[in-house]
Amino acid sequence: MSDSNNRTDQERQMLQAAQQKGLGATIATFTKLSGPGWLQSAITLGGGSLASSLYLGVLAGYGMLWLQPFAMILGIIMLSCIAYVTLSTGKRPFHAIRDHINPVLAWAWAIATLMANMVWSLPQFALANGVLQQNLAPGLLGGDTGKLINCIGILLVTTAITWCYGNGGRGIKIYETILKIMVAMIVLSFVGVVFKMGTGEGTLNWGQVAAGFIPDLSKLSTPAEGFLPLLEAIPEAARGYWTDLIVNTQRDVMISAAATAVGINMTFLLGYSLLAKGWDRNFRGLTIFDLSTGMFIPFVLATSCVVIAASNQFHLKPPAGLLGETDASGALIQANPKAAGAMKKNLSARVSSSFTDAENALPEAEKTALLESRILELPLAEKRIAATLIKRDVGELALALEPLTGKGFANVIFGLGVLGMALSTISILMLISGFVICEMLNLPHTGLPFKLGCLAACTGVLGPFFWGDAAAYLAVPTSVFGMALLPIAYISFFLLMNQKSLLKEHLPSGMARIVWNVLLFIAASVATLASLFVINQKVGSKGWYGVGILLLLAIIAHFMPKKAAKS
Repeated sequence: MSDSNNRTDQERQMLQAAQQKGLGATIATFTKLSGPGWLQSAITLGGGSLASSLYLGVLAGYGMLWLQPFAMILGIIMLSCIAYVTLSTGKRPFHAIRDHINPVLAWAWAIATLMANMVWSLPQFALANGVLQQNLAPGLLGGDTGKLINCIGILLVTTAITWCYGNGGRGIKIYETILKIMVAMIVLSFVGVVFKMGTGEGTLNWGQVAAGFIPDLSKLSTPAEGFLPLLEAIPEAARGYWTDLIVNTQRDVMISAAATAVGINMTFLLGYSLLAKGWDRNFRGLTIFDLSTGMFIPFVLATSCVVIAASNQFHLKPPAGLLGETDASGALIQANPKAAGAMKKNLSARVSSSFTDAENALPEAEKTALLESRILELPLAEKRIAATLIKRDVGELALALEPLTGKGFANVIFGLGVLGMALSTISILMLISGFVICEMLNLPHTGLPFKLGCLAACTGVLGPFFWGDAAAYLAVPTSVFGMALLPIAYISFFLLMNQKSLLKEHLPSGMARIVWNVLLFIAASVATLASLFVINQKVGSKGWYGVGILLLLAIIAHFMPKKAAKS
């Protein structure tokens, strides 16, 4: 503990000395002392970000490049609020919400965070296994035996990295350094992908790329522009089915992208990582700088590069061989069996949607035969759009580099970036789980209880064994789940920022309070509206029952006699 206190005192003195020397010295010192922002960056740049960016590019081209930076800005506003409250009071966030806002919200926040970790870890393991099997060691670690070996290895590596944090002072420094290296590797890998695309044959249209950063909400209700000619070529009777499918898929991916920019588990991580470093109100400026650089810049660079690469490689481009194409010699191109199966799955869903009640009642063998014959009768236009909507995986995205770097190098550079994403996120999910378990049991965030708590996120090892679709796409439905939980944190900290019993003399006043409240209201409102939309679209009445029960419990807790809040 004394080593940690000495380090914090040294950092405080460095900040004070730098501020006396001017802006340049302050920024240099901020950069040297950064840490929690890189932890946030490590979890943000995970399987959810990769999958969302990948499918944003596949579905909308460059048209939704604006979405993830916008969501990240809202997230940084909320995280800055969390940092301000935590550093001003020194109080653990769970206790602050419990004692000064509502115990039901505090417990809902902790439980929702733990649930999100356990669910979000599934796509991370699936993604790490997928990149090992498809990019870094194809043919060597395949099949269920390979999956088992991969998952055990991933679990051992991430557990060892995470437990460094539980060792305190020096362990925290080692942990943050490892994550900084991982984040740098991720960003450089994906910047390299786009650099090769932009300087090789088929140079990127940088004007269209720039236009993609202009906000456009139309994709929530209409297909991306590139799909319109394909839809017009489809018979009118079937056009509505494909239009609805495209729009619903776009919505899911947009929600996933927003949810992975700043998830509910990230709101839990920040306060405790700040307290673990021994920071106080003297570090508020450093923390906001840390979030704006160590978190925002790597995130925007990496995700934008994935969107650009996916758009350039896949948008409106069916995999070769699915539509009867021939090569230069006139021979039919052989389609990838996995892609052919995915296309057939899309077509089967389209045909099944048109079955009458009588046809649905047929014996299974007759129904299957009818389905096969109807698929064969579908026009080429429907087959083309079904092929463009295939869920792509990380193994295919690496092909974007192949014409420029060769297959081996493409797989290595892209594979390392994706593996870094997955491993860093698994480690952070384990770290947050340790914090949550210790908070719920009111135990210190060190030693054996913390290390055992970290293992709650090990549910992710099941991901590769229970998900047969594209490994990366598993992150989309899990992120949609995470979005439904996000307002619990946003609303709680919005209320904390206005709680005089907690902040006392640190409660913002005047114009600062107005600015804080306007920004926090926007962030909380967007998160709440997105959550309600998800609940309505994906869960229905059961989801509304859950919201109602939570509100009822919170109201009851609000009017129950309270113990005096501890300062």
